[in-house]
Amino acid sequence: MNREEILALARDRYGAEPAYLWKKYPRYCVLRRPSGKWFALVMDVPGSRLGLPGEGSVDVLDAKCGPLLLGSYLGRPGFSPAYHMNKEHWVSVLLDGSVPREEILALLDISFGLTK
Repeated sequence: MNREEILALARDRYGAEPAYLWKKYPRYCVLRRPSGKWFALVMDVPGSRLGLPGEGSVDVLDAKCGPLLLGSYLGRPGFSPAYHMNKEHWVSVLLDGSVPREEILALLDISFGLTK
């Protein structure tokens, strides 16, 4: 999945519109529940910040998964400790096609549920 697909899915599935909160980071957007709690963050970050080789930025999705599920994601291709979020409860997912769509959808559902 890519950034546009994530945002369209959030709109259709959860009624969440992206909120662009930072002038300094115009491509960072937050997805919130109606209560205002964040359930996802979509960003473009330097790949080096995630331990990736080379130069340039990559799109990532940060989602809440909780400490029990976190261990099952980390160490797998496409997943890394959360960028700019609590690393015990959130995970970053590369939006480069390395993680299957179904897995991203399931993670978004989990994150939405955990942020009630």
